[in-house]
Amino acid sequence: MTDDPTAELSCTVNGQEVRLQVDPRESLLDVLRERLVLTGTKKGCDQGHCGACTVHVDGRRVVSCLTPAVQAAGREVTTIEGVAGPDGGLHPLQQAFIDHDALQCGYCTPGQIMSGLACIAEGHTDDDQIREYLSGNICRCGAYVGIVAAVREAAGPARNGA
Repeated sequence: MTDDPTAELSCTVNGQEVRLQVDPRESLLDVLRERLVLTGTKKGCDQGHCGACTVHVDGRRVVSCLTPAVQAAGREVTTIEGVAGPDGGLHPLQQAFIDHDALQCGYCTPGQIMSGLACIAEGHTDDDQIREYLSGNICRCGAYVGIVAAVREAAGPARNGA
């Protein structure tokens, strides 16, 4: 019997292989922020209600505060830091957030963008679908009009079959 309460986590985060020992009870959010120093993903409610901690695991959005880090083993994790293009330029959705003033304090923005990317990838491109899809992401500043406009604009190529 061993007293070692850790498990090995081996996964890919933003295109980089990661291997570290984690407590099986440790959340993916805490590993990303505290161990990997990827602080773009925000800790809001820490209960899965606000969406500030949204990341993608194998292309699907998850609230990382409720996801045990060990569940990411062998998977591809993408955070807001991994969204920019290879040249470091902004992703079109990030630029659309700027263009549509879709942020005020900016705290929820990384989670909003990650959910917006998943929304577009799943083909939800009209305003009602976007609002419904993003309903799990709270913006305490009330920038919803700009957020929906930004996602709609970035979804433009998806609407046209591109």
